[in-house]
Amino acid sequence: MGGIFKTIALKLYMVWVLLVFTSFLLIFFPFIIIPVLLGERFGSISYFVLRLWSLIFSVLTFIPYEIRGKENIDRKASYIFTSNHTSFLDAPGIAMSIPMQFRPLGKKELLKIPVFGIVVKNVCVIVDRSSSESRKQSIKEMKKLLRKAISILIFPEGTQNRTGEILNPFYNGAFRIALDTEQPILPMVAIGAGRLLPPGSLNIRPGKVIMAIGKPIPASEYQDLTIEELREKVFGIMKKLIEDNQK
Repeated sequence: MGGIFKTIALKLYMVWVLLVFTSFLLIFFPFIIIPVLLGERFGSISYFVLRLWSLIFSVLTFIPYEIRGKENIDRKASYIFTSNHTSFLDAPGIAMSIPMQFRPLGKKELLKIPVFGIVVKNVCVIVDRSSSESRKQSIKEMKKLLRKAISILIFPEGTQNRTGEILNPFYNGAFRIALDTEQPILPMVAIGAGRLLPPGSLNIRPGKVIMAIGKPIPASEYQDLTIEELREKVFGIMKKLIEDNQK
């Protein structure tokens, strides 16, 4: 009997989470979209509203985000943020962790989600991973943003981690951009989100997510490395961040 009540409670909770997600996204929609459409200098307004939406989502769904290492981010600097990707619940934590305007690299499949897809289209750099031309164009766009002192966010695993490994192998894109632009890399990780909302599932449950932010890696520490060496360096740092913060 207890199992039946637990199943019903989790189904009701799932409906509540979807209601909170959709309702507040619709309420904040114009305040997210309009500023970023007016140009990059207004983009900080959109990201402030995204952080507010993420905070409300966190409070109303009983999914607290504990942010560790936020002092490692200089608001006046621009970075290449690299993050692991374990769940859709990573997104609110990332939004609350980064205190300034940034542009994530997003896959084109996200455009199919009603309302949310429009937000993604306007605040992300979109890439079709099946197209080499699209990948080249997305790298060009991200380099342009960095030249304008706007940070970018890349998931070097490429997609949500559906394996039992701490991290999937990394792609080279983020590290090629870093070597070309000599921008500092700032690794961060989400811990616990995949347990609360597994990839490809709607079986969500309440609980805490930890966002751990590492120290920036300045160009002086990697400019003599190859792409492969830099990729493995960041992989090791992010793996250690996860191991140190999930104890």
